Amino acid sequence: MRNPARALAADVLDRVHRGAYVNAVLDAELSASKLSERDRALVTELVYGVLRHQRACDHLVSLYLRSKAGPRTRTALRIGAYQLYFLRQPPHAAVSTAASLAPAHAARLVNAVLRRLAADIENKVELQWPDEGTRLGYPDWLLGRLEEDLGHQDAIGALDAMNHPTPTPLRADGYAQDLASQWVAEAVGARSGEIVVDCCAAPGGKSTALLQTSAGPPALVVAAEANRGRARRMARRVGGGPMPVVIADARFPGLRPGCADKVLVDAPCSGLGALRRRPDARWRLRESDISDLAELQKEILAASLPLVKDGGEFTYSVCTMTRAETVEIDRWLADNYPSWTALDPPGPPWVPLGRGALLLPQAAGTDGMYLLRLSAGRSKQPR
Repeated sequence: MRNPARALAADVLDRVHRGAYVNAVLDAELSASKLSERDRALVTELVYGVLRHQRACDHLVSLYLRSKAGPRTRTALRIGAYQLYFLRQPPHAAVSTAASLAPAHAARLVNAVLRRLAADIENKVELQWPDEGTRLGYPDWLLGRLEEDLGHQDAIGALDAMNHPTPTPLRADGYAQDLASQWVAEAVGARSGEIVVDCCAAPGGKSTALLQTSAGPPALVVAAEANRGRARRMARRVGGGPMPVVIADARFPGLRPGCADKVLVDAPCSGLGALRRRPDARWRLRESDISDLAELQKEILAASLPLVKDGGEFTYSVCTMTRAETVEIDRWLADNYPSWTALDPPGPPWVPLGRGALLLPQAAGTDGMYLLRLSAGRSKQPR
């Protein structure tokens, strides 16, 4: 008998594997469902858990599978392996519900494979991992890139930490936001009477956080976003008053030079520090995307720096940990904008990196984040 929660989880996973984004699909499916809160939590656990440990689940299944499995059969096997190995659910429930998710012709196959896995787990047979990428559930290139950029210990620690979900804190205004992002807004330090431009604002978390950082009347925060749909959603939710929302590409902001006391560029990036919340991104991203994103970051910085008035402040942040998007961006800025002075980076749990600071996911149970703050000099044009 099909379990509605597990069936919904399998449907969501199938759609993600065909290219859909997990956050959007899962939210929409749960909103349309009539599942209890307990079952909704189970769907979320299965979807995010399988995506995080997809490679590990495939390896566990491969130890017993002797034939090629179709997409839906593979999804059923992954759900079963995740329940058995990572959740340690009772075998009879995990195996039977997983088999019910497979096509009729494959149900016996799923049952047989998972029963063998369950027996080995119950008998404490040591299941060997061929490598760290399989054990942790990440592509080889991603593990290798972070090992090169962070060192082996920090890379393994970061990837392991992002496989363990933590509750997203609620701000005083009720907005759910990771602490790393809240700390970025605190570092910008918007004050009453200031004009602050957030150049890559959607979905609006940091922009709205900037409104909370000043004592007394809030700063005027201009939230700029290139995507019309995302900008309109922000405007409907929080636009107007001290936070007008404008549709503007950060490479061509369309704002007057020197118009802002402070500018924040929370730039589009590889997002490797946020894989805890976006587990499908590890399978969607390609290594070549990192260099492409670094070039985009430079374009945005070149267009955004002139918005800061003399004596104002500029903040660059990315939720990633690659050198190409962090310290190498810092070096590019130092070489091309020598009149800009670095401001003090935040202290622990942040660690110094270049003139900025890096926050590893394992340091405080947050997203991985890089932060660099600069003070405007007289010249804002690259030499």
